[in-house]
Amino acid sequence: MSAVTVFLIGFVTIVATGITFCVGNSRVLCIDSERQALLTFKQDIIDRSNRLSSWGDGGDCCNWVGVSCNNFTGHVYKLDLRPPTPDYAILSDAEIGVYWLSMLRGKINPSLLLLKHLSHLDLSYNNFGDIRIPQFLGSMKSLIYLDLSGAKFGGALPHQLGNLSKLQHLNLGDLNLGDNSINRLVEARNLQWLSGLSSLKYLDLSGVDLSKATDWLQVTNKLPSLIELHLSACFLDNDPPPIRVNYTSLSILDLSGNYISPSVPKWIFSLHSLVSLDLSGNALGGLIPNSLQNMSSLKFLDLSTNSFDSSIPGWLYNLNHLEFLSLRGNFLQGKISSAIGNLSSIVRLDLSGNQLEGTVPTSLENLVNLRQLDLSNNKIDQVISEILQSLSRCCSDDLKSLNMATNNLSGHLNDQLGLFKSLSYLSLSQNSISGLIPISIGNLSSLKYFDVSENQLDGNLPQSLAQPMSLEYMNIAYNLLEGTVSELLFSSLTRLRVLRASQNKLKFEANSNWIPPFQCRTIEMGYWLLGPKFPTWLQFQKDLSTLDISSAGISDVVPSWFWNFTSKMVSLNISHNGLEGEIPFLPVHKLVDLRSNRFTGPLPGVLPDVATLFFTNNSFSGSLSDFLCDNKLGKPKLFLLQLETNLLSGEIPDCWLKWRGIRVLNMGNNNLTGKIPDSLGSLDFMFLNLRNNKLSGELPLTLQNNRDFFMLDVGENQLGGSIPKWIGESLPNLVILSLRSNSFDGHIPEELCQLGSLQILDLGDNKISGAIPKCFKNLTAMVTKPYDTDAVIDYFVDGEFIRSELLVMKGRVDEYSTTLSLVTTMDLSYNNLIGDIPKELASLEGLQSLNLSGNSLKGKIPDHIGNMRLLESLDFSRNHFHGPIPVSFSNLNFLSHLNLSYNNLTGRIPSSTQLQSFDKFSYIGNHLCGPPVTEDCSTNVETPPNATNEGSHVEESEGWFEKYGIYVSVVIGFVVGFWGVVAPLYFIRSWGLAYYEKVESIRLKLSAFRDRF
Repeated sequence: MSAVTVFLIGFVTIVATGITFCVGNSRVLCIDSERQALLTFKQDIIDRSNRLSSWGDGGDCCNWVGVSCNNFTGHVYKLDLRPPTPDYAILSDAEIGVYWLSMLRGKINPSLLLLKHLSHLDLSYNNFGDIRIPQFLGSMKSLIYLDLSGAKFGGALPHQLGNLSKLQHLNLGDLNLGDNSINRLVEARNLQWLSGLSSLKYLDLSGVDLSKATDWLQVTNKLPSLIELHLSACFLDNDPPPIRVNYTSLSILDLSGNYISPSVPKWIFSLHSLVSLDLSGNALGGLIPNSLQNMSSLKFLDLSTNSFDSSIPGWLYNLNHLEFLSLRGNFLQGKISSAIGNLSSIVRLDLSGNQLEGTVPTSLENLVNLRQLDLSNNKIDQVISEILQSLSRCCSDDLKSLNMATNNLSGHLNDQLGLFKSLSYLSLSQNSISGLIPISIGNLSSLKYFDVSENQLDGNLPQSLAQPMSLEYMNIAYNLLEGTVSELLFSSLTRLRVLRASQNKLKFEANSNWIPPFQCRTIEMGYWLLGPKFPTWLQFQKDLSTLDISSAGISDVVPSWFWNFTSKMVSLNISHNGLEGEIPFLPVHKLVDLRSNRFTGPLPGVLPDVATLFFTNNSFSGSLSDFLCDNKLGKPKLFLLQLETNLLSGEIPDCWLKWRGIRVLNMGNNNLTGKIPDSLGSLDFMFLNLRNNKLSGELPLTLQNNRDFFMLDVGENQLGGSIPKWIGESLPNLVILSLRSNSFDGHIPEELCQLGSLQILDLGDNKISGAIPKCFKNLTAMVTKPYDTDAVIDYFVDGEFIRSELLVMKGRVDEYSTTLSLVTTMDLSYNNLIGDIPKELASLEGLQSLNLSGNSLKGKIPDHIGNMRLLESLDFSRNHFHGPIPVSFSNLNFLSHLNLSYNNLTGRIPSSTQLQSFDKFSYIGNHLCGPPVTEDCSTNVETPPNATNEGSHVEESEGWFEKYGIYVSVVIGFVVGFWGVVAPLYFIRSWGLAYYEKVESIRLKLSAFRDRF
């Protein structure tokens, strides 16, 4: 053995021994001064989840969480304190809460400067509460990698970072992610400090305000090593200083979410080495620029969420080097060309959210590398099996994601679906797909997301769902599925986190001791048959935040464990069942819907952060004071409160100032008494319904401060006084006004004519006198045909439309809900109105219902009433109108209810399909002839035009008694009847009250009998 050999063996042995020693006894690797520096750093950190519990006084700092050391020198070279990033789509609220707790807080101690060999520092996605990025970081000269993204730093970027000459990776993006305060935006007025970072390969300043940094293009262009540049949402426009661009190494450019318009900056087209270009979320429009086809290295192109409005250009289909293409959320039109088959390299294709129509070409089968396809939110009209057939020929084994939601797809799902073995995401919602869910769905063992909601699927749920699957999200809601679901079907869905299955006809019978194999965050089984017993298996769902078991046929006392169980819930809907019992407290955080059950006792207390409460149609009793005035849990955030149809009594308490967030309040159909308190008017209402109580006094003046009022209904109370003028002066957005069945008196104020948005005006059954204002012609919402828009009546609150109102139309009282936004009605019936019908009223051509019955109106019916062609209900009964029915009534083609009875109308009933379709009771109490009344006009001479005028002396052949006897009889009958019956009722008050109570009792019985049959 030579000396050289011996030397080599000895050297290797020494090295191996050293390595073994270092690896086997790692405690020597920790440098004491660096351990102390880390402990000092920890002192200024707030660690609410105790994530840094391994950081102690003793032990090896190289084994601490987030700390990495060099195995030879023992120096700390890497500090990675980024919390684990959760998947918000499937995490429960509890898990998300754990993530938020895991964020480090506090401040950054300068002790990090003692880590002289630190080259990698990652503090991203923690929460440092808007403190500034420490300037001393610019002195850590050994840093190669610095990531502070999403860590909620504020203020200006420190220019000292420009001293980090070795830095290759700098990520300062999304520093205030999730913070909407414009005052907390991180900004940089110039980027000259970047010039010193000659080694920089990766730069991300996304979310930093660079609107004043006009040198951004000039500076970044001079970074010789730059490969990736991310400047998303930096408030950039399309007007940087003109320079010659020469990014020598740039391959990835992200300028998404800026103000670039109206065209793609020309300098971008010179970047021939660019591999990835993201221009999404700008204001680009017109044609997609054809200069993009010259960028031969481009593999990733994102032009989504812009305003391109042409068809997809043919040259785009020839970019066979593209692997990712997104044109989502533009205004692209026309059909998808068969040339789409030329995109032979495409892996992910997103054409969603456009106006593409027609069918998907069969050339789709040429896309052999396709893994994700999104054509949702278009107008594609095709049988779903044809699309699956094309895809099965190219990528059935490899396709991972398919989204065809919100199109016009039809036909059946067939067993082809089972060919896509790698499919993890499938959404076909909001189409017209019918038939069964195929058994072959059980073959999709990789499927995590499955959404076929809002289709026409029928039949049973396939038992193949019980096969081992990876389902985390399943949405089968709003279909026609039926049959019984067994526990076995859920046996393999161990990963299920979201189950949305409402609005089907499914039945689930679970044993009382059944324990679900899953832990769901959301369960929506509304309209399933889950009863009659309360489903006990729910108590095992420890992470539940959303529960909907409404209309589920449950008739049972709610178990006490349930109310404790709801403490994690954000949304609870158990409405429209037969649930019973008292509720001690409701620990639900956002939405509670208990409508249409049998709950009793006082109103339950609620958490301060609850926003929406539906207690309608139960038997809650007692006063409102405990619920409203004794709340001591914090400042309430309640937005909507529905207490309609309960047994609440007593006065409305005067403690509303703490509930200023309430915008929608419904306390109708209770037994509330007394006056409306002034503090109630201090709320900024949109909707207020106090209908059918026993409230008295006048409307409080404070209500005039609610300028956003859309609906005010205080009908069927005992309110009085004159109609306030401020309703017209101060409530300009009012759409519904109902003062019905009260004791309002005086004239109708002309100020109401200022309510240009008013669609429903109900002043019926009061003591209002005077004439109908001519200025009603200014109620412009009643002039034109109403349209079902996203207007105020359709106001959407946490999944509920607030649009329900009792209206007297077509001779009966009905509740209008889903069509309320299309209704226009005016009801002035049963008041003391006098005078003629103003001809201006006929200008309200959008009116659907007009009721002037039971007044003292006189004169002729204006001929122009027949121009109100949208009228469906017209009631002029029990007035003093005379003369003929206007011939123009023949134009009322939509009329389905007409009552002209008990007036002094004469002559022939005009001929029309509508007028002859009503029975004779619509015309009784007049002097009319022709169908449908029995009097025949053919034997009578047509009444001269002035025959009905006062002072006419036309002589007829009958004798005096034959001519006037009927009137004498009426007078005698009136005298006898008045002094024999009416007068005692009037002067002897107890008799009168007893009489009217009896009459009202008979009326209610007759009404109930009519409704029954």
